[in-house]
Amino acid sequence: MFVDLAKIYIKAGDGGRGCMSFRREKFVPKGGPDGGDGGRGGNVIVRADTQLNTLLDHKYQQHYFCKKGGDGQGKQKTGAESPDVIVKVPVGTVVKDYDTGEVLADLTEDGQVVIAAKGGRGGKGNAFFKTSTNQAPRHAQPGEPGDEKTIQLELKLLADVGIIGLPNAGKSTLISVISSARPKIADYPFTTLVPNLGVVKHGVFKSFVAADIPGLIEGAHKGAGLGSQFLRHVERTKMLLHLVDVSILAVEDPSKNFEAVNEELRLHNPELMERPMVVVATKLDIMEDNARLDAFRTHCKREGYPFFEVSSATRDGVDGLLEFLSKKLEEMREAESQVCHSEER
Repeated sequence: MFVDLAKIYIKAGDGGRGCMSFRREKFVPKGGPDGGDGGRGGNVIVRADTQLNTLLDHKYQQHYFCKKGGDGQGKQKTGAESPDVIVKVPVGTVVKDYDTGEVLADLTEDGQVVIAAKGGRGGKGNAFFKTSTNQAPRHAQPGEPGDEKTIQLELKLLADVGIIGLPNAGKSTLISVISSARPKIADYPFTTLVPNLGVVKHGVFKSFVAADIPGLIEGAHKGAGLGSQFLRHVERTKMLLHLVDVSILAVEDPSKNFEAVNEELRLHNPELMERPMVVVATKLDIMEDNARLDAFRTHCKREGYPFFEVSSATRDGVDGLLEFLSKKLEEMREAESQVCHSEER
């Protein structure tokens, strides 16, 4: 089961108490204070792990607690530190404070961590307070309490290409043809209920990751259909592949459908419209009205969008589309690499 949103309660460990003790041994007439410090409480750490691809585990385990640090002891023995608790999440997870909405971390790399709740510091024993004027202190500190909070885990899939479009635009069929992904395919709207990731291999060494985003409809940014639930996944993609049905099954004008989805992207996050977008007219094998296709092609080219025509059923036009995507992504990677090198200098 794909789960991309979870709310969990975390409690870091409290610090151990400092010890109030005095050294009392035979033949040691002036023992003095020897109470040790308390141990540190454990931290709750959220760590990204490439072995995970869903937040399903956190739907069943919603509480994470760290043990209290060990109390200090006589003979200046420091209490044991409490072990940290590791909360594993998929790469691409955003960690937020549930009550304030503050983003604590955006975990985009394997092994990246954030201390979501910090353990309390152990209290000082009475040996710590010994001075020349206070040689027999009779007090010690209690341990500090550990942080506790409710956090929200929000998974945003990491993909090079996000495949978007209205329901039944052919997104699932296309990703099943160009990759090993096997999403559910049927002739009714909202067949895809969860995003599907697929690795697309083109050529000997070229490959990229594509994500099939469930169908968007008008009002998606407000929660209509599945929009508000999955629009967040589009934010991670480097490029958008906008599929539009031009077959006899499409009731509305393709240009109108195209602009409707773009408007939902704009209302959700205006920055999405600045991403490179490739428009793909789909289902050419069951198209009867060439005039609609010609008008749609003219509209897209007038707006400056690269335009392709494909049939996933017959694979017509698919290879040309993949070649274009591979080259475009390679150019984007080289540009990013140059920017990184210049920043390092």
